[in-house]
Amino acid sequence: MQQERQPQQHPQQQPQLAPAGDTSSSVQSSPVRILQFVPEALPTFRVDVATLFGKYLPRHGVQCDVVGMPSQAVAAQQGFNRASRPSYHGSRLRRELAYGWLCLRMLLSARRGEYAAVQVRDMVTIGLLALCVARLKGIPFYYWVSYLMSEGRVERAEANLARRRTFRNYLVLLKGRAEEALLYKCVLPAADHVFVQSDAMLHYVRDRGIPAERMTPVPMGVDTELLEDRTLAPRRLPGWEHVPLIAYLGTLDKARNLERVVDALVLLRAQHPTARLLMIGNSATSSDEIELLEYAKQCGVGDAMLITGWLPSIEAWQLLAAADAAVSYIPRGRLYDVSSPTKLLEYLALGMPAVGNDIPDQQIVLQSSEAGWLTASEPAAMAEALGRILRDPEAARRRAGRGPAFIEAERSYRTIAARVAARYRALAAK
Repeated sequence: MQQERQPQQHPQQQPQLAPAGDTSSSVQSSPVRILQFVPEALPTFRVDVATLFGKYLPRHGVQCDVVGMPSQAVAAQQGFNRASRPSYHGSRLRRELAYGWLCLRMLLSARRGEYAAVQVRDMVTIGLLALCVARLKGIPFYYWVSYLMSEGRVERAEANLARRRTFRNYLVLLKGRAEEALLYKCVLPAADHVFVQSDAMLHYVRDRGIPAERMTPVPMGVDTELLEDRTLAPRRLPGWEHVPLIAYLGTLDKARNLERVVDALVLLRAQHPTARLLMIGNSATSSDEIELLEYAKQCGVGDAMLITGWLPSIEAWQLLAAADAAVSYIPRGRLYDVSSPTKLLEYLALGMPAVGNDIPDQQIVLQSSEAGWLTASEPAAMAEALGRILRDPEAARRRAGRGPAFIEAERSYRTIAARVAARYRALAAK
């Protein structure tokens, strides 16, 4: 899923969100209410939706009425002012049609003065519909780009067509290109404001013709209150108590090219023969995990790697805290170069010695915090940094000790929410 075009290796910081400042006045003033449409099922698994819009922004008087896809899970407000979803159907087509109909009804019932804005996240067609209705009603329209959905669909279709030319793959390619054109030619140019995932994504969208002054980067963060509210007892798996341990937290999807982390383990074990790799997470496609384990076996480290599957945050953090080092590898390319990975932030929040490769957002975090090790994206570079940590673990922990304070100040959802709330209020005041 990689492309030739990549952002600069050392991106300049763009003007960030407004300073957090004193939050007491924002809570006491009139609430800012957002009608937001999201592409995932409710209750949402997205931390940057549930935690930011459901937990923290309401503290600053920013309320969210969220509309999402149907789910078989028990309905939950998750802190939103209102959470709406259609009834669940076994047919995917019926679910999507029901969601589209609900979106239309919610848009038609929205009143000027009731909402400060209508906001759509990562859905081009719904975005175009919401833009038109919002314009007719005189309600501001915002679009939130958390991932390059259209570009991702095009890349997957092209990759599938290279393997097998089917009518369905051609349709997916056509849909991706059509949505990409609509997004950059119609939806984003007409939006009153655009929220993007990172500074690198701001650069990318700006290069597609959207003025930088109409965009706000909102990177991923950590809910540091979860760490404050609970005692985090480091825990190792049985039999792994006394070995050099490297941890990875996150998705194991094939597109993440995690074979490179396995390659780094192979190189690391040349100097630290008993080193092991604990991968905390899973893939939506079970075959991805099977293939990764088979790759490790072929490399001769099958018995030195273990996949836990998905775990609740606290359990995952307990395993992380007991490791000697953690690695955040994100493949380079157009799609991931504009991302804002959460795993590195969690490592730093836990005070973990952390190694991250050189995608732009990780460069900013590691260079600003001076709490981790920034490397090139090759296995040899990651293995060398991990080796340095294992050779002097006490010095590594001292360096990693800068991480929690940096995360709290720059990438906690407490801080991010205060800044996002200030931006919403500034937009509403225009």
